[in-house]
Amino acid sequence: MSKSVTLQRTEPLAADQTRASAAAGVQPSGFLRLALPASMVMSFLAASSVPTPLYATYAREWHFSPITTTAVFGAYAIAVLLALLVLGRVSDHIGRRPVLLAALAVQTAAAALLTTAGGVDALLAGRVLQGLATGAAVGALGAAMLDLDPERGTLANATAPGVGTGVGALISGVLVQYVPAPTHIVYLVLIGIFMLQAIGVVVSPERTARRPGLRAALVPELAVPRATRGAVLVAAPILFAVWALSGLYGSLGPALARQLSGSASAVVGGLPFFVLAIVSSISAVALSRLAPHTVMLCSIAATFTAAGGTLVAVEESSTAGFLATTVLAGVGFGAGLQGAFRTVIPLAPPRDRAGVLSVLYIISYCGMGVPAISAGILVIHGGGLISSARDYALFLIVLAAAALAALLLTNHSKRPLNGH
Repeated sequence: MSKSVTLQRTEPLAADQTRASAAAGVQPSGFLRLALPASMVMSFLAASSVPTPLYATYAREWHFSPITTTAVFGAYAIAVLLALLVLGRVSDHIGRRPVLLAALAVQTAAAALLTTAGGVDALLAGRVLQGLATGAAVGALGAAMLDLDPERGTLANATAPGVGTGVGALISGVLVQYVPAPTHIVYLVLIGIFMLQAIGVVVSPERTARRPGLRAALVPELAVPRATRGAVLVAAPILFAVWALSGLYGSLGPALARQLSGSASAVVGGLPFFVLAIVSSISAVALSRLAPHTVMLCSIAATFTAAGGTLVAVEESSTAGFLATTVLAGVGFGAGLQGAFRTVIPLAPPRDRAGVLSVLYIISYCGMGVPAISAGILVIHGGGLISSARDYALFLIVLAAAALAALLLTNHSKRPLNGH
């Protein structure tokens, strides 16, 4: 475990790092400095959601059952979690740039494999590579944004994942609907983006000094510095709940949207996830001036209401109701990420930022992956799509109640919940 580091020690370290960056010629514009790592978070998460609208095409061409789709999603989620556990702290020891270049190389290889995929084996292999690259990179990217600008970097960490995931699903759906050979075009576009980003990483200065301990960092461990442990315990239930909420829209959302609307359009299937992503980003920015504790309360309320609204929309077969709950879900997701990140990140020592962010992503991906995989299995072996959506919504209500209980049991006078 990392040694205890107090907030008072963290702030001078951050200030020293800012002065060092300025001495190296880094420009003061926070938004411009964050553009590259934020775009990489978005492209990596977009790559993760791009195959979702394509699964129906793959199933027709390769004649596999819905359980295969669940298995492919599960393989990706497991690969992300393994990479987060094993590689999440590496960039704190060898620097951000080597990790990001390696992750971009693996993402490019995955996209190339998926472009030429002719069967389920290649699809599985490509998704595993995507998962390994994403898990290795997200902690380093989040830490890189904090290295550049702690305040804006925290907000970017809360907004970029949702935008990337939603945009990837919608663009893929548009290509499936309107462009020939969508299973090739979309991955070729991603390859071009990854190559441009690799150039950006190469020409960017390394801002993290090498330090010993790499071998120990490769041992799977949920290592959280003492100064952040209480904040992580506060944030964990919120993160789990809101990522489980996003898992509903990622796993069952496309099929629900098509069934409720009576449309077979891939664009309609990708629309709920896209709406959730855009609303989540707007919410994260709009609520950024409120105390993190207040923001997390807003997230819980929105999540609870969205889950209840989903129950009503499914029972009434209401497309408009389902889209309205999607807006509420976006508020819950964006507020939850922003509140949780602002609770934890200010307490994370700069030298341990990638590791702390990796722990937050492990919690998040467990929240998204476990319920989504379970829902996929229930659709096939349980009562079907509508019944599974009903059960998932009830589960979300329970999660929101548990998150509220955990938050109310917390000592609200502590600095992690009241500071910005």
